[in-house]
Amino acid sequence: MATSESPLLLDLYQFTMMAAYLEHEMTAPAVFEFFVRKLPARRGFLMAAGLEQVLDYLEGLRFGEDDLRYLAQTNRFSAGFLDYLAGFRFSGDVDAMPEGAIFFPDEPVICVTAPLPEAQMVETRLVNLLHFQTIVASKAARMVLAAPGKRLVDFGLRRAHGAEAGLLAARAAYLAGFTGTATLLAEQRFGVPAFGTMAHSFIQAHDDEALAFEHFARARPRDLVLLIDTYDTERGARRVVELAPRLARDGIAVRGVRIDSGDLAEHARRVRAILDAGGLSGVQIFASGGLDEDDLSAFTARAVPIDAYGIGTSLTTSSDAPALDCAYKLQEYDGTPRRKRSEGKATWPGRKQVWRRYDAEGVIAGDVVALEAEQVNGRSLLQPVMRGGRRLPGMPTLAEARQRAAGELATLPAALRHLGTAAPAVRISDGLCRLAEACDRRDPLPK
Repeated sequence: MATSESPLLLDLYQFTMMAAYLEHEMTAPAVFEFFVRKLPARRGFLMAAGLEQVLDYLEGLRFGEDDLRYLAQTNRFSAGFLDYLAGFRFSGDVDAMPEGAIFFPDEPVICVTAPLPEAQMVETRLVNLLHFQTIVASKAARMVLAAPGKRLVDFGLRRAHGAEAGLLAARAAYLAGFTGTATLLAEQRFGVPAFGTMAHSFIQAHDDEALAFEHFARARPRDLVLLIDTYDTERGARRVVELAPRLARDGIAVRGVRIDSGDLAEHARRVRAILDAGGLSGVQIFASGGLDEDDLSAFTARAVPIDAYGIGTSLTTSSDAPALDCAYKLQEYDGTPRRKRSEGKATWPGRKQVWRRYDAEGVIAGDVVALEAEQVNGRSLLQPVMRGGRRLPGMPTLAEARQRAAGELATLPAALRHLGTAAPAVRISDGLCRLAEACDRRDPLPK
């Protein structure tokens, strides 16, 4: 099992709590929910992502001999507890919003129902997987909205916080509407289209920039994009104009040129003029270099002639909002609703459903978070995805989830489509409010 999938990739307290639960025979069904308490600054919505990896994790969770040997060597746990882990299999149920779904604060994104030790054990990795992909997909969705009709490519692996982060960021961005990624493993693993141009070092390794262009074109003629800003951007564009007819005679077409530095908007206008004057109006301009959604929005507003963007650091680190105030909390145990009442972190108890209403134009009109048994008008967002520890058949592919994400973005009201902050319309049902009050009356003081 790979290190990233080791069952020991959990907080220690998951194991100590499990051991205590088992010692006291607390194995009745428990309901845990993953949700976000509040939106980051300048966010009006979030996009759910990471469910596929969560289900993979739950289905494959096993303790090998090396894991058990290590735990025994720590002298923290009894032989009986280690025997329990040796036969561990997740046996619970999962209901979830599908990947690509738009959601808002206080809405359960995933609901796990399982024997208490099992539901408790999976907390750390489940939050880890959902949090990261959700925050990257949400960031990518903002960029898709900021640059309508433009091709967006993930360039962020080298600045990502680790290999898994870079790989899953490519997946999350594609889910949200990016065209592809520079990360080749994401193409092999997930089917995300891979794109690549050239580095400045390729140009610098040659004594002549035009010769570098020609060498690269003849070695890699398919989907040819030439990097033109190593020395002088406009001069590089003119060299492409001079080279293109000679390449065309050999059946090689220049698809695009890439600009990675300087005033991208001004360079793009000048390069567009040079290419058009040289008969290369079909050659696209690809821009990269420290871009985020604010840049894309400004370029869109100014009608800058850039056809595609490579986005790196700001995407894979979600640099303006790198973390969500999210949680995985117990909402019911052994048939009794449970409610956390910590100051600023109180939870809504019980099993829930999220209902969404739309206006006559198909735009989101508001959500209601309600008890599972309540009847509410609208479309239910939580769907069964796993029963008895096995995922249900017919789960969406990544391509289908990507289509869903595009459809979800199309339902956003105008106030949530721009890059500022707008208050989402989420209501807590009367029944859920009454249940919370009943829980407070039942437990007037912490025990």
